[in-house]
Amino acid sequence: MKSKSQPKRKVFFAAAKAPKAYMAKNQPKPVKEVPEPKAPISQPKNAKKRTVSVLVATEPKELMTFLIDNLKDQSRTTIKSLLVHQQITIRKQVIRQYNYQLKQGEEVTIHWGKGKTTLKDPQLKIVFEDKYLIVVDKAAGLLSIATQKERIRTAYSILSEYVKQQNAGNKIFVVHRLDRETSGLMLFAKDPDVQYEMQHNWKYAVKQRRYTAVVEGKLETGDGSGIGSIKSYLWESKALIVYSSQNPEDGQEAITHYRVVKSNDEFTLIDLELETGRKNQIRVQMNSIGYPLAGDIKYGGHVSSLKRLALHANVLSFVHPVTGEEHNFESPAPASFVTLVEKGIAKNI
Repeated sequence: MKSKSQPKRKVFFAAAKAPKAYMAKNQPKPVKEVPEPKAPISQPKNAKKRTVSVLVATEPKELMTFLIDNLKDQSRTTIKSLLVHQQITIRKQVIRQYNYQLKQGEEVTIHWGKGKTTLKDPQLKIVFEDKYLIVVDKAAGLLSIATQKERIRTAYSILSEYVKQQNAGNKIFVVHRLDRETSGLMLFAKDPDVQYEMQHNWKYAVKQRRYTAVVEGKLETGDGSGIGSIKSYLWESKALIVYSSQNPEDGQEAITHYRVVKSNDEFTLIDLELETGRKNQIRVQMNSIGYPLAGDIKYGGHVSSLKRLALHANVLSFVHPVTGEEHNFESPAPASFVTLVEKGIAKNI
């Protein structure tokens, strides 16, 4: 008979001889590895909690180059995304231009969080925006502003909806227009006083307006330089057709300068610079010297394989009416313009 004071005997199994059932029951469950949450693509890996970064330019440099040099932990795609999503500001102004020219001492602020309200429209792209102005790149086929006959979606209505998303009381004001079939850079104001200042000081505020176009025929100048100027006086009929005259009493003075870039027997690619800004100025004046724009049925041209008017506003330079700073913008001409001339695609008459 066992004594009551005798302790109960514990049984131990050697590890090598432990029963399988016991081992299975007492085996610790494997711990699943949980991956660490990744930082948003627009936020640097080594600064997950940082919301804003401020970088200072130590020398004049193009913005994209500056960002690549200073954000070595970010890919080129990510940096482009910061620009597209309005997450880069300079002097509290959103900058989207990758080729914006930084000045020495300028501060570049990077907003790693969500950017401001972004315009998403296939026919209209915002190139620059601040408290007073918006510069856009308009696609061919989009009206600048509605007319009495046509009240469809326009550049004006798209931008109006966009600014009201930021604040219901915001408005947009047209500074200048582009023809429906002309693509390229346009300027809008966010304030009526700013609109007035730009429109009534246009000659002094706007430093440069350049276009790229394709005209019918092989444009040749008398001196063989490929450079020329057209000066005439434009007036508009009741049927809304603009005419060119050499008589100063017939209308408003219009001056256009042009330069031949390349040509074939059927088409010529040209650069144009406006000294004045009259309605349909380029279209009317080029037709007046015998070289209508490709696709310009209204002013002497024919339907071409481009299926559009071959005119693009590619350079806009102006002095800001509030800050006094000069702004320069450029939009590359459609590649189809060059292809039309290089490959000599025949017009479809």
